[in-house]
Amino acid sequence: MGLCLPCPAESAPPSPSPEEKRAKLAEAAERRQKEAASRGILDIHSVEAKRKKKEQLEKQMETSGPPAGGLRWTVS
Repeated sequence: MGLCLPCPAESAPPSPSPEEKRAKLAEAAERRQKEAASRGILDIHSVEAKRKKKEQLEKQMETSGPPAGGLRWTVS
């Protein structure tokens, strides 16, 4: 049975430097995130504005705590 090893006369193909590799990976990741964020959405700006507004409301609810009076139940 033979082993799959490269011949000693052959050299490995040149690989990109670590900085180039990181830059390409970062660009590809950003591109994928933009595509995923805008997939199926016609107006991206309005969606982002709604998301920011929702986050602000959630922060306000966390900082203000529960209402002072609580909930009222009325039974008739």
